[in-house]
Amino acid sequence: MSKPKIVAYLKPTCGWSQGVRAVLRKYDLPYEDRDIINDPMQRQEMIDKSGQLLSPCVEVNGKMLPDISGEEVEAYLLAHGLVPPVQREADAPTNQPCAHEMPPASIQFRR
Repeated sequence: MSKPKIVAYLKPTCGWSQGVRAVLRKYDLPYEDRDIINDPMQRQEMIDKSGQLLSPCVEVNGKMLPDISGEEVEAYLLAHGLVPPVQREADAPTNQPCAHEMPPASIQFRR
């Protein structure tokens, strides 16, 4: 099975972006990691190709998957027969927001 051509438009430290990277590592897939934070040209290319501002966006064999989680990338790859199922787990959460978007760990009510 040949490996798909993957271009991933990602943030360096975002939870969603880390999830995409974790899925691509899980399946040993080579990919181009395009930094949309430190390279404005990459961000603009992502916007032009995806038609929207949200990330991550992952292009697989020319098909743009906009605003997608690692979990959704994995589902797409499996559904389209681009990777065989594997038993190992991803090495990072595949569906988690960036740290600044996470809700507080617990809510405490005071009387």
